[in-house]
Amino acid sequence: MSSPLRLASPLLLTVALVATTGAAPSVGLTSALAAPAATPAPKQAEATGYGGAVSSVSAEATDIGIAVLRKGGNAVDAAVATAAALGVTEPYSSGIGGGGYFVYYNARTHKVSTLDGRETAPLTADQNLFIGADGKPLAFADAVSSGLSVGTPGTTQTWAQALRLWGTRSFADSLKPAEKLADGGFVVDATFAQQTAANATRFAYFPATRALFLPGGKPPAVGSVFRNPDLAATYRELEAKGTDALYRGDIGQDITSLVQNPQVDPASGWNARPGKLSAADLAAYRVKQQAPTEVDYRGLDVYSIAPSSSGGTTVGEALNILQNFDLKDASSTQYLHDYLEATRIAFADRNRWVGDPSQVDVPTQALLSQRFADSRACLIKPDSSLTSPLAPADPLHPSTGCSSAGTPAPTTYEGTNTTHLTVADRWGNVVSYTLTIEQTGGSAMVVPGRGFLLNNELTDFDFTAPVAGVPDPNLPAAGKRPRSSMSPTIVLKNGRFDFALGSPGGSTIITTVLQTLLGHVDRGLTLEQAIAAPRASQRNGAASDAEPAFLASPDAAALTAIGEVFAPNPEIGAATGIQALPDGRLQAAAEPVRRGGGAAAVVWPVGPQ
Repeated sequence: MSSPLRLASPLLLTVALVATTGAAPSVGLTSALAAPAATPAPKQAEATGYGGAVSSVSAEATDIGIAVLRKGGNAVDAAVATAAALGVTEPYSSGIGGGGYFVYYNARTHKVSTLDGRETAPLTADQNLFIGADGKPLAFADAVSSGLSVGTPGTTQTWAQALRLWGTRSFADSLKPAEKLADGGFVVDATFAQQTAANATRFAYFPATRALFLPGGKPPAVGSVFRNPDLAATYRELEAKGTDALYRGDIGQDITSLVQNPQVDPASGWNARPGKLSAADLAAYRVKQQAPTEVDYRGLDVYSIAPSSSGGTTVGEALNILQNFDLKDASSTQYLHDYLEATRIAFADRNRWVGDPSQVDVPTQALLSQRFADSRACLIKPDSSLTSPLAPADPLHPSTGCSSAGTPAPTTYEGTNTTHLTVADRWGNVVSYTLTIEQTGGSAMVVPGRGFLLNNELTDFDFTAPVAGVPDPNLPAAGKRPRSSMSPTIVLKNGRFDFALGSPGGSTIITTVLQTLLGHVDRGLTLEQAIAAPRASQRNGAASDAEPAFLASPDAAALTAIGEVFAPNPEIGAATGIQALPDGRLQAAAEPVRRGGGAAAVVWPVGPQ
C-alpha cells in the first residue's frame, strides 16, 4: 500500500523546501542533519508513485537517494549517494573498506551493463594464504579478525567508475550528503545495537574499533545518536582528492599500515595475524566493466553479474532447469520441491566450475546453456528428493543419460552479511547494486582516524580444496578475486525494465533472489509479497535452511515426507526491489521484518507535481 513520502526526515525536508520554493530554509542541511530525532527513523516496506524510487535497508540512506532524484540526479547518482550513506548507517555490512557488484540498465539504449568491484588478494598471495605453520588450514575465526583476511577494497573505485560512465553528478557531490550524515549522526535502532553487541568481543580486540563502536565499553543504546566524524573527514578527503586518496594516497597508506601491523589491545590476548596488502596492490586495483549474464525465463530477459560472482550463473542455471516445470499451476509443495532441487543442482555445478575468470577457466556460457540445464533437469523427480552433496556435471559435455560424472564438492562457508540497494529514476534508468565487507563487522579492524571497517573478503576463498584431487576454482592466488554469491538482478520485458532485485546473505543470496523472482513471476505474488514470503534455501547441503514461518507451513511437512531435510535458520536474506507498473508508476519494495525492515520510497507518491 502506498504511503506518503517521509518529509519529516531532516534531509528530505530541506530538499523538499528547496524544490518547492527554490531556496533553502534558514536552517542549513548540515544543522538539520546534526539534530536527528530521539527515535530511529521510520521505515516503510513499500511505496508506489512517480519520479523515481529507492529501496535499501536504511531509512536515512533511502532518503538521501530520493533527495538526489528530486534534485534531478539519475539512478546512478542516487545509487552512489545511497551507498555512501549506507557506509554510515550500515558500517558492519558495507563501506569504502569493501567491494561489490553494480548492475545498470540504460533506458535509452535498453542495454544492461555491469561493474565488478570485488576485492582482490595481494599480489604476493598464493594458495597457502590461510595455511598455518603446522601445515593445516587456520580456523575460520582466527583468519577473519586479522590482516590476512583483508582484500584490496573496490567500493570507492566502483562509485567513481559508475559516475564517470553513466552518472551526471560529480564524485564529490555524490559523497557530500553521506559526509553530512556521518558528521550529524543517526539514531541507533535495534538492529544496529544487536549487531554491535554480537561483535563486541572481537571489536574490543582493536582499540580503534572499540573507541568508535563501543563507547564507554558498551554498544550504543537504541535511541542514542551515533556520529562518525572520522568517516566524515575521510569522505571530505575523497571529495577533495578523488579515489587517488585511497589507491595512491594517505587513506591507502593508513589501510596498508593497519593490515601489515594490526593494532591490537595487548590485554586481549588476540593474535591478529598480519597481512601483506601493499601500496602496490592498491595502485594496481581496477574495477572491471564486463558483460552481464543473461537468460530468457518465461519470456523475460534476466540479467545479473558474471563471474567473479557465482550469482548470475547459479541463478541463471536454476532458472533454465525450471523452464522444464510448470511452476504456475503446480501445487505449492511441488513448486517448492522443484525450486529446492534446482538450486541443489545449480550449486553442485557452481562449486566445481565458478571462480575468478582472470585466473581460472570458467565455462560461463556453457553453464547458462539450455542444453546443459535440460541435461540436469532430468534428475528432479516429483515424489523424492535428491541427496547432497550432489556431484557436478560437465557443462561443456552435457550428459545424455541423466547422470553426474564428477565428485561432489560441498558448499563452503560465506559470511551472511552484506547490503543491497535498488534505484530507478524518472527516465527509466535502473541500478541494482550489492556491496559488502563480507561478514557482519568485516575484519573487525577500523582504520585508525578514518572511521571505516576493513573487509574480511579473502576468507571467501576456500582455505584448501574441499575434496582432495578435485580441481577447486576458488583457491587463493595473487591478485585473484574470491568467488561471491552476490546476485544483483535486473529483469526486462520486451527490452524494457520490468523489475530489479537483490539481497544480502552470503550463499543464501542466490536462493533468496531466485525464490523471490519465482514467487513474483510464476506464483503471481506482488514484488512486496514475494520479498516477504517465508524462505528456504538449498545449497547442495545435507539440509535446506528454512525460516520458522516456512517450517510451520504444511509444505514443510509435505516436503519432509518426500525426503527433504530442513535445518532452522532464523532469517534468510534481506531483499530490496523495484517494479515498473503497467500504468507508469514505480513500486519500491523492501523487507517488512528481516534485519529490522527495509526502507522503500518514491519521489512523488501521488503523481507528478
